[in-house]
Amino acid sequence: MSEPTISFSIHEDKEQEIRTILTTVYDALRQKGYNPINQIVGYILSEDPTYITTFNNARSLIRRIDRDELLQILVKSYLDE
Repeated sequence: MSEPTISFSIHEDKEQEIRTILTTVYDALRQKGYNPINQIVGYILSEDPTYITTFNNARSLIRRIDRDELLQILVKSYLDE
């Protein structure tokens, strides 16, 4: 008897990784007293890493995300809900 095939989506894994990174960055900005939405939008628009705090390694984390991919995921998420 054969076992059912389990499929994994690399795309879903990438989206989950981005969600985790954004949540971590958001929390770090909030903890440091910044407006997280304004700071993240500023970073996305300018790609200037100084919009993101170094607290909890947030700046390093967000720089691992491709901005185009991030924008695609955000737009898709907004329109799918």
